[in-house]
Amino acid sequence: MRPKRLLLRYYPPGIILEYVQGGEPKTRSIDLLNLRPDTDAIALVEEIQKGEPLITASCKEHVIHLVRRLQEKLGEKEDHKFYLFKVLRAHILPLTNVAFNKSGSRFITGSYDRTCKVWDTASGEELHTLEGHRNVVYAIAFNNPYGDKIATGSFDKTCKLWSTETGKCYHTFRGHSAEIVCLSFNLQSTLVATGSMDTTAKLWDIEKGEEILTLSGHSAEIIVLSFNTTGDRIVTGSFDHTVAVWDVGTGRVLHTLTGHRGEISSAQFNWDCSLIVTGSMDKTCMLWNAMTGTHIATLTGHSDEILDVCFDYAGQRIATASADGSARVYNAETKKCIAKLEGHGGEISKICFNPKGNRILTVSSDKTARLWDAATGHCLQILEGHTDEIFSCAFNYKGDIIITGSKDNTCRIWH
Repeated sequence: MRPKRLLLRYYPPGIILEYVQGGEPKTRSIDLLNLRPDTDAIALVEEIQKGEPLITASCKEHVIHLVRRLQEKLGEKEDHKFYLFKVLRAHILPLTNVAFNKSGSRFITGSYDRTCKVWDTASGEELHTLEGHRNVVYAIAFNNPYGDKIATGSFDKTCKLWSTETGKCYHTFRGHSAEIVCLSFNLQSTLVATGSMDTTAKLWDIEKGEEILTLSGHSAEIIVLSFNTTGDRIVTGSFDHTVAVWDVGTGRVLHTLTGHRGEISSAQFNWDCSLIVTGSMDKTCMLWNAMTGTHIATLTGHSDEILDVCFDYAGQRIATASADGSARVYNAETKKCIAKLEGHGGEISKICFNPKGNRILTVSSDKTARLWDAATGHCLQILEGHTDEIFSCAFNYKGDIIITGSKDNTCRIWH
């Protein structure tokens, strides 16, 4: 084994090692999720060296330099104000979803008009219209971090895989017997998973264009699914009030997470794959041990349905969005509520952290998006201008561009 290159990963903080083993190029990552601007870089690198043979004495200085660059990034003060850059009348019929590629140079919109459109973020120009579905295009995603492929899931029961560059359709995945309502790529970009109203999820091989596995076990619609970062597990959330954790290699259920008393609205792994967070229409959010499937905590406080939950990139904080018009931030370790985000005049349907984890974005039926300080819960900015409910939002990887999608049939790009 010999190291070839060391790369920085800003969010979540880490160093990627590129090396050669038996003639094959490989990568390994050193996660530095607890890195702080005041961490002793030299002591940290010496500690890393004990467990990582690839970091030899000859590259120690370089690694210390990389750690310090990460610390500089973490210590940067931020007072970025977002301004409206463009309003895009994206589709004739209502939008269903918006999504960025990793850098934010491209984004996609899905619609009831049966198409998905690919846009250039800088110019606001439409690059491609992905046509071929025979019903609503509901679930859309880029295969981030690569971004060279797009998956679209439709009410026509199929999922299609497209080239971002050319707009050409590579594969049409057929097999579901009802609408596809959620989908996700694994981070390795070898699989796409689809969840359907037919109560099953399916895993598809991106290269071959074939179905690999069907995940059967839920007794009602699957409305949310997501892979863990290593790609060996997938979690599905259903209207049957349960969440299932599956082995991606075998398609077996490893754990069924039971305890919620209402439909599941969201489910997600944290970055290091140790925790799962779930949100439900029963007004609670639950935290689970991803390895054992045991219930760790119930995060309470909302007075109405929880519509969205998410971890920050490092997996240290959890944010919840509710129909009660408020959002909350919890510390994943102490399970305590550390901030209440209050001010929206209607239900909050989506919530997300910026990649750095110090800002939270919420969108609401009150036609506004709001930007909050994740540590204090202080509202930093209200993004106004949409004339109807906003249901979708995203940050790009650098955290300096926001996109919002609304029932007013426009997408807004904010810089």
